[in-house]
Amino acid sequence: MAGTKDRFSQRHPLLFGVMMIILAMALITGVMAFFRSMGWTPGSFALSGDKIGIVHVDGMIVDSSRVVAFIRSLEDDASVKGVLLRVNSPGGAIAPSQEIYAAVKKLNQVKPVIASYGTVAASGGYYSSCPARLIYANPGSITASIGVMAEFVTVADAMEKFGIRPEVLTTGKYKAAGTPLRNLTDAQREQMLDLMQDLHDQFVDDVAEARGMNRARVAAIADGRAVTGRQAVSLGLIDRIGTQADAIDELKKETGITGRARLVEGPVEERTFVQELMGSLKIDLSSSLHQGWSFFYK
Repeated sequence: MAGTKDRFSQRHPLLFGVMMIILAMALITGVMAFFRSMGWTPGSFALSGDKIGIVHVDGMIVDSSRVVAFIRSLEDDASVKGVLLRVNSPGGAIAPSQEIYAAVKKLNQVKPVIASYGTVAASGGYYSSCPARLIYANPGSITASIGVMAEFVTVADAMEKFGIRPEVLTTGKYKAAGTPLRNLTDAQREQMLDLMQDLHDQFVDDVAEARGMNRARVAAIADGRAVTGRQAVSLGLIDRIGTQADAIDELKKETGITGRARLVEGPVEERTFVQELMGSLKIDLSSSLHQGWSFFYK
């Protein structure tokens, strides 16, 4: 049997090598999955029993379920003394941003939550994190951008040039607003702007409440402008200039943790075996997300 294996490895060294890599990656993937299922994360083997939760809000916010579920698990875990909300998001859909906002607000009533901004925490990224007890940002972090945007494309005029005249049947004059097959009517445009204004007002109201700011002061800068972390301090939108490490040090002071603390990071991205394997081999399997014309905090 050994001679057969030797002959195979000698005759097909490339194939034999690939098979060994796949087996090794399968073993590593299994071990990593086991660690995650047990709640073990990098840094979780520190001697201290006290834990700090780290919630990552990354990329476009289009679904809040995983982030909110992880926040709730940290809220229920008595060994987690405080939570760092690490944000690196340019914004996203309105309702998911509001759901994260509500979860952060509730968590902060139970245990301290400190936010730390990476490259960008704008629009929905800012909205979802502003209930934190303290907000840290790098001087060059991009934040704020308080406003609502809707974008869509109409192809009605182009289709007519080719002799194509689509029919769109609805039960009300506002029902087809935003369809690419028909230009907006004046009434539809007015109704859509009214809808956006209400969403905008919700954004301003929540920021003012979370930050303890006068609403008029928030409204004055809620014109969609993005600002740097340094500018955000003077505007009252964040509290301090500092790195993620600075935010963790402050969180340890807030919670009375001395020395190293166990870190519980999430939410863990659920991936298939093939995705884990390809990720280990540095093969990018990600695909672009079509966002349509929904309303976004962006």
